[in-house]
Amino acid sequence: MRIEPGELVRRVRRIELATRRAVESTLSGQYHSVFRGRGMAFDEVRAYAPGDEVRAIDWKVSARMGELYVKRFTEERELTVMLLCDLSGSADFGSRERTKAEVAAELSALLAFSAVANGDRVGLVLFTDRVERFVPPRKGRKHALRLVSEILRLEPAGRGTDLAGALEYVHKVVRRRAVVFLLSDFRQEGEPELPFAHALRIAARRHDLVPVELYDRLEEELPPLGLALVEDPETGEAFHADLADPRVRAAYAERARAARARLHRLFAGLELEPVEVRADAADHVRPLLAFFAARARRLG
Repeated sequence: MRIEPGELVRRVRRIELATRRAVESTLSGQYHSVFRGRGMAFDEVRAYAPGDEVRAIDWKVSARMGELYVKRFTEERELTVMLLCDLSGSADFGSRERTKAEVAAELSALLAFSAVANGDRVGLVLFTDRVERFVPPRKGRKHALRLVSEILRLEPAGRGTDLAGALEYVHKVVRRRAVVFLLSDFRQEGEPELPFAHALRIAARRHDLVPVELYDRLEEELPPLGLALVEDPETGEAFHADLADPRVRAAYAERARAARARLHRLFAGLELEPVEVRADAADHVRPLLAFFAARARRLG
């Protein structure tokens, strides 16, 4: 559905206001502590002081000056952060106030504002069964707001999902190691393994990859509504189901649980730390805070 310019501005503004407090109070600092820069860069030499590391002594300068000098290094802090947002047909689903696409926009705002607050560059890839939009990484608050606006106003040409294609596209446009947040419901079936598994393995080796799994409780637990027409939002396939039958609901729930378990086994095998976000929950910030806290403990 097309969003009018005035409504778009209001939505972007609402998201900015809703996420600002979390970014300023907690998220920005935690982001800085768990995502490291590209390494250490030489800054200057200074006179040796008791307690300095012997390994830091610059022997050439010391010999020339006639006294001990040590090298001083600073962290190359600047990172490139890429947000990969799945806007396929299933992203339009939401059983409460927001769809998964709207939650993705809010989470992207949290991550983008945290990144720019730390002086990092942020880019965006919007995808369905094709890459719909690419916004190159840049810095600044205005750029972060643009990313949120792009997510909200995009009218996708595709309805399906191609996670592998989106990950491969990132490899082409981002040459150096980056922090990649992949926001998706990961609803892409395949045999004998998930069709994006190989691309996920490659991305996990090349980048600091963080899967953000968006799901809705109603997608796993169908309500007892009686006879209903059920439609796949990505393929358009429709069928009638008797939701009053507990066996039908139980079979559906078991299939949904098995699919998520399969996905989580893939994440675990690749040593990825997913962020699980329920689109129907009231608080979408808490899962990100929990992720940052857990990663900080692990790194610490």
